[in-house]
Amino acid sequence: METKPSEISSSKMFGGFNKRYKHYSPTLGCSMTFHIYFPPSPSPSNKFPVLYWLSGLTCTDENFIAKSGAQRVASSEGVALIAPDTSPRGLNVEGESDSWDFGVGAGFYLNATQEKWKNWRMYDYVVKELPGLLSEHFPQLDTSRASIFGHSMGGHGALTIYLKNLDKYKSVSAFAPIVNPVNCPWGQKAFTNYLGENKADWEQYDATCLISSGANLSATILIDQGEDDKFLKDQLLPHKFEEACRKASVPLLLRLQPGYDHSYFFISTFVDDHIRHHSQALQL
Repeated sequence: METKPSEISSSKMFGGFNKRYKHYSPTLGCSMTFHIYFPPSPSPSNKFPVLYWLSGLTCTDENFIAKSGAQRVASSEGVALIAPDTSPRGLNVEGESDSWDFGVGAGFYLNATQEKWKNWRMYDYVVKELPGLLSEHFPQLDTSRASIFGHSMGGHGALTIYLKNLDKYKSVSAFAPIVNPVNCPWGQKAFTNYLGENKADWEQYDATCLISSGANLSATILIDQGEDDKFLKDQLLPHKFEEACRKASVPLLLRLQPGYDHSYFFISTFVDDHIRHHSQALQL
């Protein structure tokens, strides 16, 4: 099967191009799609830093590219946007599409340990396979200069991946992230099925637990959270993460945004701030 990415669509935007690719993923055992937004290049030899976006529950690689409006500031800042899918697809595992918050579209950016879900290895796909693929096939990208951000489940993924790989990413941010999944229904459902009953295994994919266990970082974490988000109280729990950061003296800028919900209307309102946050770190 062809592991080399093939281009399946291209659209010009703000002087650059949104391009969608398909490839076979040995990590996940299925075909996967991802988007790259290439900013306009000042010279043929120019190499862009990369900013990975991880989407949330029910999303694909298309939501952020179509809805966020992030390309405008990515174009002006000279940052390439990378948007992978949220889970393996097409494996036909029994029960994979029974619910919207688990299985297809809900990979939770972890490496499943339970046999039934053994292909759900989105952590390795995002951290290892995809960067290697980009480095090998896209010479205009400088994958050694990388940052990461995401929304909801993807915010959980961005934070945990960053905290476990401080040598690989210059900065992190998130919109309405699931920051303490061991203590919320979404996380408990996903972790029980993907990782089993051992709570210590769950904590390896919980940003609040990772901060509490001694993550050592100096770069400020940026989080935007809508105060009218219907998932705020029961699923997202930002106060738990804020408390852990305060106790660990980890710099956190948590912005509670009055009147905003969980949608891409919220994301598109503040995405420029996030890309500039990352651009500053990537250009160092």
